[in-house]
Amino acid sequence: MVAGCYDEGIKLFELLDRLTVAMNNPTHITLNEYSLKAVLIFLFLYAMGIGVYFSSRENRRPGEEHGSARWGNVKSVVKRYMDKDSYKNIILSQNMRLGLNAKKHRRNLNVLVVGGSGAGKTRFYAKPNLMQCNTSFIVADPKGEMLRSIAPLLIENGYDIKVFNLIEPENSDGYNPFVYIRKDEDVIKLISNLIQNTTPKNASQNDPFWEKSEIALDSALMLYLLHEAPPEEQTFEMLMFLIENAATVEDEDESGYQSPVDILFQGLEDEKPEHIAVRQYKIFKQASGKTAKSILISAAVRLAAFNLPEIAKMTSYDNLDIGTLGERKRAIFCVIPDNDNSFNYLVGMLYTQAFQALYFNADNNHGGELPIPVHIVMDEFANVALPDNFERILATMRSRRISVSIIIQNMAQLKALFKDSWENITGNCDTLLYLGGNEQSTHEYISKMLGKETIDTRTRGITKGQHGSSNTNYQNAGRELLTLDEVRLLDNSNSLIFIRGERPLIDKKFDILSHPNIAKTADGKAVPYKHSKSEKYLRNDLSFTINEDLSNIKLLEVDGDNVKTFYFANPQTKQNEILEVTDNEKSENNSENCKNTENSPQG
Repeated sequence: MVAGCYDEGIKLFELLDRLTVAMNNPTHITLNEYSLKAVLIFLFLYAMGIGVYFSSRENRRPGEEHGSARWGNVKSVVKRYMDKDSYKNIILSQNMRLGLNAKKHRRNLNVLVVGGSGAGKTRFYAKPNLMQCNTSFIVADPKGEMLRSIAPLLIENGYDIKVFNLIEPENSDGYNPFVYIRKDEDVIKLISNLIQNTTPKNASQNDPFWEKSEIALDSALMLYLLHEAPPEEQTFEMLMFLIENAATVEDEDESGYQSPVDILFQGLEDEKPEHIAVRQYKIFKQASGKTAKSILISAAVRLAAFNLPEIAKMTSYDNLDIGTLGERKRAIFCVIPDNDNSFNYLVGMLYTQAFQALYFNADNNHGGELPIPVHIVMDEFANVALPDNFERILATMRSRRISVSIIIQNMAQLKALFKDSWENITGNCDTLLYLGGNEQSTHEYISKMLGKETIDTRTRGITKGQHGSSNTNYQNAGRELLTLDEVRLLDNSNSLIFIRGERPLIDKKFDILSHPNIAKTADGKAVPYKHSKSEKYLRNDLSFTINEDLSNIKLLEVDGDNVKTFYFANPQTKQNEILEVTDNEKSENNSENCKNTENSPQG
């Protein structure tokens, strides 16, 4: 078009007039000798324009120069995560819900709950989610508060209630760790976990020889019980009995001496020289007499709790049936004291075996997913021993429909437990719920999690005097969404919610009295639950078990170089012992069997 308007010697203003006329009929284009030159000139100018644009281009984000943090809208966020069935949700706050279908919103259901004493970790989070009655539960329950309040509701909704009570062992159901040992390596894992969780956190790191030797001894005795003893003797009380009868002597008196347990293992070695228990026991026996004595003392002290009659009885049988948690609605309450954690390692053993049993059941019986999801509410997280591979478990449980709620008072507790890897714990919890607190490192962590926003600032300057003046400057600045002191001053009725991939939310804590099921709990109108067993049975000891006096071992026959060892039962039978069990355990009286076998040698 420009070429058609151009003539040699034409003036600029005349050319512009011709272009104005030509624009009235833009489709009328004529070609002449200037057309090619005009195209090349305009292409060159176009390329120059692009070059100038990119050379002067700036990375501008107006209003976000110092940070883009801002509060999310609870009403819009909850629509992406809430299940339409109100009972198929995790309750986070008064208005925020997280649906149990993790495949839908693609977030795991692990929740880290942080709140100081009195912030409402139990009332505003743990209890409301138990009241949902939407999963099976394992609950660490300080003082038994949740058991008393929520159990009536759970029973009405078809739950089987089990209680592992460390405050009142006489009212506890039975938990025998031997029942959940499926293979030999489980013994090593259990003993390693037990030793780790009974070693004081601030203890100096001594030579690992002692712990490894203790593992060898304990695992040898447990493997012997597992493979050679009758089921009723596969208990930690029996393990203690064997340790007591494994007493050794000082080096100078060691020659030729065999303890009753030495003789027991010698007989097993003669019969099964490659037995795993024998091989483990040989590791222990490599220690000299004085060293072996120290190992025995250390093992006995560590397991001393099982000498207490209440603990021994509680762990002598099992009716918790942990492995079927994901197959039916069951709630296991681990009632622990809030002022003493001496026996809390027993709950740690339960955690360890629960994860093993649930993983095995999901992977081998249900195609990788449990039919009923399992929610583990870890209140007093810092005071209960954990599996030594808890970080890995936390990262892999989602696919098996297992979730945990980690409840702590402050971030300092988490950092003390996992000194160099505490961020792995927070990283594997897609949701963080902050209820308030008074610990500085937690305030700092929350403030950094919230991020910085960009704000508009105005500064005014006034110069006084004969030639005074004033000026006003407007500029942007960065500011934390909540500073440390603002986090500390968070209203006691509010909570902060962080969900992976979403802006932070602030919302009211959940009002437990607004839950539809409140009337069926002790916080409403229901009578507080008191756990007790409905049936008792008498158990007679067999005429001979390895629980008898091992001094009654006698050599009866020598056949050439082969020594055959036989065991005689102690003719004095023990008195009947009353054990409390569930309805599905039947009373058995084996006194007749005792009479028939009382004087028979056992090989």
